[in-house]
Amino acid sequence: MRRGGGGRRGSGNYSNPCLTLHQPWASLLVYGIKRIEGRSWTAPIRGCLWIHAASKVPEEDTIKAMEDFYREIYAANGITDIKFPEHYPVSRLLGCVDVVGCVRCDELASWEAVPEGVRLEGQTDFCWLCEQPKKLLVPFEMRGYQRVYNLEKKIYEAAVRGLVSVEGPMPVKFPLPDPQDPFSLKPGSISEEFSENEASGVEKSESLSAAIAGARAAATHFNKKD
Repeated sequence: MRRGGGGRRGSGNYSNPCLTLHQPWASLLVYGIKRIEGRSWTAPIRGCLWIHAASKVPEEDTIKAMEDFYREIYAANGITDIKFPEHYPVSRLLGCVDVVGCVRCDELASWEAVPEGVRLEGQTDFCWLCEQPKKLLVPFEMRGYQRVYNLEKKIYEAAVRGLVSVEGPMPVKFPLPDPQDPFSLKPGSISEEFSENEASGVEKSESLSAAIAGARAAATHFNKKD
């Protein structure tokens, strides 16, 4: 990935923002399987975020580790039938999601308003909360950049016509503290819902713990985070 020249960063003032991810994380997000995008920095946007797959081809072991991880966390909510992508294309614009909030990992882990499986997805400092996935019928070949950047206007205008909604295995609706304020779901905004003594997280089985360890190792190996 290279840093984009046309994208505005830091101010939160974006038009058609896009984020480049390595595979298989990129496809898992637009297929609605992945509902949390983990980052070491807070989400600078709310609303539509386009998802682009980086150029590095994922190893089979990485794909297996992440698919095993999602099988385990969905099993926490009794869901065993997950249709994973047949292919994980690279150097392609894949689709988009709606970013509705961003919370700390410890907040997500103790947030009883969301399903257990979602709480288990948080494995990094900040968790971007994603809803309403849509994928492109025909992914667009394009170059990606670091952090959040703006899609070129011509790419956006072509891509927006080729989107189809995706029904993930278990769609989630994250409740906003203030429905009138799209930025109200932010780090620290849900901490008051529970005390530190009450924050227990989700009890982990041996197989779940192994899947989480495998997912962390895969992410570290692939240098997913910017």
